[in-house]
Amino acid sequence: MNELEINGLDKSYGTQGVLRNLNLEVSAGTFISILGPSGSGKTTLLRVIAGFERAERGSVRLGGEVVDDETHFVEPERRRIGYVPQDGSLFPHLSVERNVGFGLARRDRRGKRVAELLDMVGLGGMAERFPHQLSGGQQQRVALARGLAIDPALVLLDEPFSSLDASLRSSVRHDVRQILKNAGTTAILVTHDQDEALSLADRVAIIREGRIRQFDTPARIYAQPSSPELAREFGDANFLEGIAKNGVVETPLGPLELENATSVEGGVSDGTKLLVLVRPEQFVLGTDHDAVGTARVLDTEFYGHDAVLKLLADFDGTTTLTVRTSDATNLPAPGSQVFLEIHGGVVAWPIV
Repeated sequence: MNELEINGLDKSYGTQGVLRNLNLEVSAGTFISILGPSGSGKTTLLRVIAGFERAERGSVRLGGEVVDDETHFVEPERRRIGYVPQDGSLFPHLSVERNVGFGLARRDRRGKRVAELLDMVGLGGMAERFPHQLSGGQQQRVALARGLAIDPALVLLDEPFSSLDASLRSSVRHDVRQILKNAGTTAILVTHDQDEALSLADRVAIIREGRIRQFDTPARIYAQPSSPELAREFGDANFLEGIAKNGVVETPLGPLELENATSVEGGVSDGTKLLVLVRPEQFVLGTDHDAVGTARVLDTEFYGHDAVLKLLADFDGTTTLTVRTSDATNLPAPGSQVFLEIHGGVVAWPIV
């Protein structure tokens, strides 16, 4: 069953179109991320789902019920949606317990439900503290508990980790995901952080200029982006030009298996010129016996668990390549020559 269904959604502010014929379906119990740059329509989409804004065209269904279309509108407080904003928006004059219970009926605000929620988010024993007595991560947990207090069918998270320190962000977002999974709650996270989107979500929706450009698992979005533009935005990307031939693509670094030959619009016929994506981790520093090409080292970046090399390809002397290697203890010196292999298949798009 789909917890959320959006069809043909349009939303503008004055003459400025923000959402344009947007379609999205979210299955019950899943965690999805909506990823896009500032101004792409992420927060507007969340506000329409929550009922803070009304759609101009199209429809929004929650649990099969229409909550927004051209003739019908359900108020936000009747949608059973938990909303966790970027800054938490806790009431500074209320205790943790009263913040969490704010949306509940008066008789339930100091009851068993609030205590259970505080235990769930790891804040048992902190009910009487005030927001200024909590760390940033603890404040976000309070905001999440408040969002879950009404037993929502859907929780919306609007960049809730962006104000946290980098060292804290990873642990807090992992905890939040686990809490939502344990609760079985459908969740939508809006973010502009690629690592956040890929590491947290069951599926990722890429939004650009008010439309969903790709909606898939994190692994498929990274390995098989729908366009070169999305490939560039999702991690480091190397591009080679090639020509399709007998199910492979001939490139300056040898023939490579073409994984999306049947999914490219119009298919790929022999002789088609292609733009080929090679991810940095697909390169392997090999030996001269099995190498497909050579390059000169321009620079190295050491990260402990791995390293990144910037190379200048010898096949034309102008193409730069980014290579990631897990063997970070024995890096070649700048100026030295390295031999390259490519592992795995590639995706490509016709050059027009």
